[in-house]
Amino acid sequence: MKKSRPPGSRSEAKRGSGTGRNAGAKPATGQRPVKAHAHRPSAKPALKPAPKPDGQRVTLPRALSKLGFCSRTQADELIRTGRVSVGGKTITETETWIDLATARIAVDGKAVAAEKFVYLMLNKPRGLVTTRHDPQGRPTVYDCLKEYDNAHLSPVGRLDKASEGLLLFSNDTQFANALLDPETHVAKTYHVQIDRLPDPAILEKLRSGITHDGEFLSARRVEILRQGDRNAWLEIELDEGRNRQIRRMLESLEITTLRLVRVAIGDLLLGELEKGAVRALSEKELSGLKQLSGRIS
Repeated sequence: MKKSRPPGSRSEAKRGSGTGRNAGAKPATGQRPVKAHAHRPSAKPALKPAPKPDGQRVTLPRALSKLGFCSRTQADELIRTGRVSVGGKTITETETWIDLATARIAVDGKAVAAEKFVYLMLNKPRGLVTTRHDPQGRPTVYDCLKEYDNAHLSPVGRLDKASEGLLLFSNDTQFANALLDPETHVAKTYHVQIDRLPDPAILEKLRSGITHDGEFLSARRVEILRQGDRNAWLEIELDEGRNRQIRRMLESLEITTLRLVRVAIGDLLLGELEKGAVRALSEKELSGLKQLSGRIS
């Protein structure tokens, strides 16, 4: 009787699994043939391992900003002028990427370490500009911060020269960016004195929105606080921070803004803080703002 080949031996030979001299040979007498298992493709392809995280890789300007050393704009200038080094090597390219967890950064030869975060609130007086250095030599909001080490403190948002009220300062750029991000919709509340008595049509236009210079502007809430014989105070709440937004909306309706005071950011109230006075935020106030902005830490 003709002996049969072991199952699968022909297919295995065709696939080239046996390339030596004994490929396809019959088993020796007395040995049991080894059963060749047919190849079964796996039901699902093997998943590639997830890429390992890159640590805290950021650009060098962002690193200096995250450490609270300076703003990104200021960092760009420091880098371009050759004042920043990483690991002892001078860096002049602002797009250089580093690992914030391991890089040794120095400015003017002095190591840069993460600063303790500071959170301040100011009752900004009218007439101060929200900048550190004014080319025209006008008084700035930093004149109110002389008692603080304000070298790395930046305003969180802005108030124009004629506006007053609550203005925050911090060296925590992540906190500031989260609070200012339009996607977080953190409410800012203003008390605004106008040069007339508003009728229901004016209030409705402010609520529904106005197009000014091709930009759509609207208020989340508009209420009458009080009114006299010729003017009135409105409470206006915004959930975005467009440049001079309230003044532009009122100008579109031919209404003059007499005074504009920011009285709250989220749940943080200006309260009884005197004009020009500064104080630190409490832990409760800071936690509330972080939760509203979606940054809980």
